[in-house]
Amino acid sequence: MRLLSPAFKDGQAIPDKFTCRGEDVNPELIIEDIPKAAKSLALIFDDPDALGGIFVHWVLYDVPVTGRIEEDSAHGKQGINTAGRVDYVSPCPPPGKIHRYTFKIYALDAMLNLKAGITKADLENAMRGHILDQAELVGLYQR
Repeated sequence: MRLLSPAFKDGQAIPDKFTCRGEDVNPELIIEDIPKAAKSLALIFDDPDALGGIFVHWVLYDVPVTGRIEEDSAHGKQGINTAGRVDYVSPCPPPGKIHRYTFKIYALDAMLNLKAGITKADLENAMRGHILDQAELVGLYQR
């Protein structure tokens, strides 16, 4: 499985449009080679370089297996991010240091049907034993 974005390449800079300097919207994501047995997708978007530990920017699950998450949209259900919100929080690190932002996509053999307001940890626990494949896309951003 592969995770791509038309907005930036793996290991390259995330355009301002998708950050706190821009429109504060998620970039389009394209998922290739999804296993045929997949019933849903899940996505975790986080910043492992955040000062206080990993900052979770987006938790998405029960995503239809279409091969695409469109710009500025949330297909499926959303969980709570580190900001306490149930939506996409764009990259906005303190000025100076380059941060790595990881989009991790998971192909699952089931719909998870979790209650609203789950966390990244809740999603990771629920995915155990259901992951068919996974892929990652890393973007860089510095203010």
